[in-house]
Amino acid sequence: MTDTAKLPDVATLTFEQALGELEQLVQRLERGDVPLEDSIAAYERGEALKGRCAGLLAIAEARVEKIRVAADGSAAGVEPLDPDRG
Repeated sequence: MTDTAKLPDVATLTFEQALGELEQLVQRLERGDVPLEDSIAAYERGEALKGRCAGLLAIAEARVEKIRVAADGSAAGVEPLDPDRG
């Protein structure tokens, strides 16, 4: 059985880290050589990773929407991406 205690908390992962781990899980599951219990644990972890990616994408999308264009055409009012801020 997969030891999920050794895996980092999904909430602490960057988008790139979460996506990379999710891609690895999918590849592992697609091979079809994963025992049932491990498949279930991987699927649950995958769902959490997918949620993390979706949440971070929503934050990034909101950030892009907040970018204002100044009169001279340059971006103004850009706020840094902080996943802990809503």
